[in-house]
Amino acid sequence: MGFFSGVSHFVVDSGIMSWDVLLTLLNLMRRKRKVGHVTPEGHPGYGGSWPEFRPPKEGDSRCACPALNAMANHGIISRNGREISFVELNHHIRATFNFSASFCTYTPLYASRMLKKSYTKDTFDLEDLNLHNGIEHDASLCRLDTALQPDQSVKHVPFLEEMLALSTAKDKHGNAILTTKDFSKISGKRRAVARAVNKEFSLALSHKIFASTNAAILLTIFGGRVDDMRTVLIEERLPEGWESRIRQPHGLTLLNCNKTTFAVEFGIREKDWAEVAQEEAKGKSAVTV
Repeated sequence: MGFFSGVSHFVVDSGIMSWDVLLTLLNLMRRKRKVGHVTPEGHPGYGGSWPEFRPPKEGDSRCACPALNAMANHGIISRNGREISFVELNHHIRATFNFSASFCTYTPLYASRMLKKSYTKDTFDLEDLNLHNGIEHDASLCRLDTALQPDQSVKHVPFLEEMLALSTAKDKHGNAILTTKDFSKISGKRRAVARAVNKEFSLALSHKIFASTNAAILLTIFGGRVDDMRTVLIEERLPEGWESRIRQPHGLTLLNCNKTTFAVEFGIREKDWAEVAQEEAKGKSAVTV
């Protein structure tokens, strides 16, 4: 990155963060959206009615993000997952999940920079987002590491079933939910085991934050609801009748998401899983031999 590009990125990012703070404050001053009216009228999913679900066909493009895959499976973005506009993705993510406009601008913008593409002019395929150590990272909650499974569109169901089974709480309606501590616990295990079994393992601080942000999104947008997460993470489908659990009028801001992100990250105790990780590594070695 050249000097002027770096300065330009800093100015743009500073503007987005300032905008995000403003939206966070506005959320405190305005009424929440009514239940049943979180998804905007005129957008797919309004009133909980999502477009027809169709699993991907051979040749379709998918990525390591179950939420984006679900949007493609419902036709909210290109069903084949190809030639997606960064700008259009911004609008569709915002309307589907009720992220803030600042959040939905920053995330596709970051992806465009990662892929060395123009945010305003270029398109991408979902599989482009599988660039290792771009946004995709080792010790995922949903996928095996790239060194073990190069195709990051492939979910690892045993990981997901184990995570969903860790639920330690229920919401006011009696639905099983995963808590911040639950996500910290399973994240610690994933990191410890991945570090032990994957000789190519890497997890920079930025990717630790990405990982905990993914957990934070499941805790906020999906409310930690086990039944909803099972559908989204395993089937990569939006449940009929579902709408975002975030009802703030300006959506989930980066600032508010980061509060949950850091709560998950600071609760992770990788060393608690050292013994389990060693056993997993021995088991893998035995299978290999």
